[in-house]
Amino acid sequence: MDFLANEIQRYAEQHSQAASSLLEKIDRETHLYVMRPRMLSGHMQGRVLSMFSHMIRPKVVLEIGTYTGYSALCLAEGLTPDGRLITLDVNEELEERVRGYLSESSYDDQIDFHVGNALEIIPTIDEVFDLIFIDADKSNYQAYFDLVLPKMRQGGFIIADNVLWSGKVVDEKSTDKDTKALLAFNQNVHQDDRVENVLMPVRDGLMILRVL
Repeated sequence: MDFLANEIQRYAEQHSQAASSLLEKIDRETHLYVMRPRMLSGHMQGRVLSMFSHMIRPKVVLEIGTYTGYSALCLAEGLTPDGRLITLDVNEELEERVRGYLSESSYDDQIDFHVGNALEIIPTIDEVFDLIFIDADKSNYQAYFDLVLPKMRQGGFIIADNVLWSGKVVDEKSTDKDTKALLAFNQNVHQDDRVENVLMPVRDGLMILRVL
């Protein structure tokens, strides 16, 4: 579902900072060679993630759901000079491609890429996170939130992608598992007094949570 008219979307993109040549390459090759390219953050959302990261200046970032590495590189743009980004993905088939893209970037030595089950990996990470981006299987959004919240610094931010789910969250006819999971997640975090939230209708919806 397109939430903005195409002309408005194009105008917004034309008046936002251009993506790097590497990000443009990842975008192009993801659409050419990878299944479900709609999962890519893309230009506008990538610039939003980069802007948030620059505003927060995180020392440690966790990304749950790497896909082809586009969003990881956008988030890495705002890292402190000694900062780290840990990104997790379950898809072994994309590992070689992702590592290749990361090696081409100036952030390669700051990014730790792990392939495996995030629900199993997260408890083993001994870090305090400043910024977390959740963009993985929707049915586990609440589980990811519950795992990472105790590892967040006070005042840190959690960003969850796809929380509008192509508009299905306001369609009473949508009763699939992922829609139900996102409806529950959105309501739960909205009522959770440990965070404050704003749901931004950027692309497919970004839930921004600040840890209190």
